[in-house]
Amino acid sequence: MAEMDPAKFTPKNEFKITDPERIPSKRYFSDEFFELEKELLWPKVWQMACRLEQIPEVGDWVEYKNLDQTVIVVHTTSGVKAFQNHCRHRGVKLVSGDGNCAKSGFVCPFHGWRWNMDGKSTFIYGRERFSEEALDAAEVNLKPVRCETWGGCAFINFDEKAPNLRKTFGSQLDQLEAHGVDKVRSQWWFGTVLPANWKLAMEAFMEGYHVMTTHPEMQRAAPELTNARYDEDTGGLGVLSDPGKSTAQRIKDYIEYLQAICTGMGGGMCQEKEMEIIRELADLELPDDTGEAMQAWYGAVHVRLKEKLGEKGEVIPDLNLAAMTTGPTSAVEFLFPHYFVLRMFSSYSSYRIRPLGPESCFFEIWSLTHFAEGEEPEVPHEPTVLPYDSKEFPLIPQQDYSNIPLQQIGLHGRDFEYMRLNKDNEGMISDYQRIIDGYIDGVDQSKLTAAIHKLTNNFDGPINELGF
Repeated sequence: MAEMDPAKFTPKNEFKITDPERIPSKRYFSDEFFELEKELLWPKVWQMACRLEQIPEVGDWVEYKNLDQTVIVVHTTSGVKAFQNHCRHRGVKLVSGDGNCAKSGFVCPFHGWRWNMDGKSTFIYGRERFSEEALDAAEVNLKPVRCETWGGCAFINFDEKAPNLRKTFGSQLDQLEAHGVDKVRSQWWFGTVLPANWKLAMEAFMEGYHVMTTHPEMQRAAPELTNARYDEDTGGLGVLSDPGKSTAQRIKDYIEYLQAICTGMGGGMCQEKEMEIIRELADLELPDDTGEAMQAWYGAVHVRLKEKLGEKGEVIPDLNLAAMTTGPTSAVEFLFPHYFVLRMFSSYSSYRIRPLGPESCFFEIWSLTHFAEGEEPEVPHEPTVLPYDSKEFPLIPQQDYSNIPLQQIGLHGRDFEYMRLNKDNEGMISDYQRIIDGYIDGVDQSKLTAAIHKLTNNFDGPINELGF
């Protein structure tokens, strides 16, 4: 019998999605499916490796870890580069954490081999004892990893054939850049080990359908933004919107809603410095038509934020111009597979989620905002790690973290075969999961890229036809 070519062998996906509205539960805890992701997804996708303010000076480096892979991201004289974090001699891990290699380079702690910040071998102890072939530059220089920078972050990809970052994410990058994502800096950085599959943690933020029950303070403030989009009856769980509500009252309710987000996120996607300015516009004279009034109010908020924050030395983008030229961003924008940002006005929260196992993940949150030059806070070089049920997290993450582990437990129910999705507002979950299947099945990269583009602006959106 002829031997099977390993390059042509793809393990069978036992839990492939066959109905876009039904997601098999075992995708969230099966060891076999986790291994498929580990071997066929993660090596081929762009991963957010670090924020650039972590490596501001030449020689600064930081370690990025995901599953069994560890990468050095380093600020060199010719830009940000990445290398596999192992000695080319006998595989010893070179570095942990962060540091600066401008003077020392990278030194193997086992036998003292050295490399400069560009990954070039500079010293091999007893090199005369090795064969000439063993000392070839391709053999001894650190192995590079593809690295691109965008949005204040460095991204890495192990796949040399994958499209570049901009082609992968398309217009989404243009939209977020126009809204200033590349100019914000870290205010704080939290992390936690969450007892749940990494995909569950991602999917909790793909729809607003959960807001009424999970975040009741937001629903009470502005019910027309939450439950009224889905059903006229809240079943006694929430407050129904009032179609006869005046424009002035709607504005005041919306400001209360923004304040709930600001407080609940501990800053992040909406800052108190923004709220101080927004509250000044509560009684703005507006057109009688509600739609025209809200549009005019938003425009006035954007102008006033740029003006007032600019007086403090913060360089805020023209948000009205950004919306006109590249279109508005969704409340949440996802960069497949594990990074996303949330924005209201000029500030952001960003989330990164990495798998630790089939039923565990490391969940990080950054608060990102603009600062006047010279007033930037000290850069956090590692997250403040708390238990997932810690009351030190802002309220909204606390609320989300209370649900996700319970969902992980419930998915093990003997008769729970699959999740049943709302086709109109939980579509991104289906799209996301089917893109994962596409990577596992070896779908052509051009089709995967086109599918990833359909994630843009699809928060709270419908199930899409992906073309595979």
